[in-house]
Amino acid sequence: MARTKEFDPDAALQAALELFWQRGYEATSMSDLVEHLGIGRASIYATFGNKHELYLKALARYVEQLPDLLRELSQPGPVLPAVRALVRRYADEASAENLRRNGCFITNTAAELAPHDPAAARQVERNWDHLETALHSALIRAQAQAELPADRDPLTLARLLLVLLQGLRLVGKASPDPARVRDAAEQALVLLD
Repeated sequence: MARTKEFDPDAALQAALELFWQRGYEATSMSDLVEHLGIGRASIYATFGNKHELYLKALARYVEQLPDLLRELSQPGPVLPAVRALVRRYADEASAENLRRNGCFITNTAAELAPHDPAAARQVERNWDHLETALHSALIRAQAQAELPADRDPLTLARLLLVLLQGLRLVGKASPDPARVRDAAEQALVLLD
């Protein structure tokens, strides 16, 4: 007869996400996971696989918890106010003391693992593709509604905003000066005028 799990796998995955997000992949050992999750090593392996598989599951969980940007940016009415609000929200979050320490789990993964880990790189790319697509669609609509000048390329602007948003997350994590990310965000928004 199979034993019943004596822990909540969902809560354990959330706890793993928080630990990886705080420390990173390399700085988190299996012993750290055992201690933080409060479950045995064998249970971690049986439920989630090895440390790498657990990390990828935690990253997928993080992505699931992100706001639905496509929905946010596809609301009826003017588009550019929503795009501007999104950029400013990223800047605010990147410079907020309580959010700044951990940064963005996607951006952290891009910097730490994506250069040499194809599975992590695929998850990062999927997230960035989603964000770029949401921005591109919004900017096409903005142009169609005459909010964005006709001489602007929506795809290029979407890519610029994607890189800006990820850069805000990275710089915000490392810089104690919130004006650095806020000023950069405001300057980039000038391109939408």
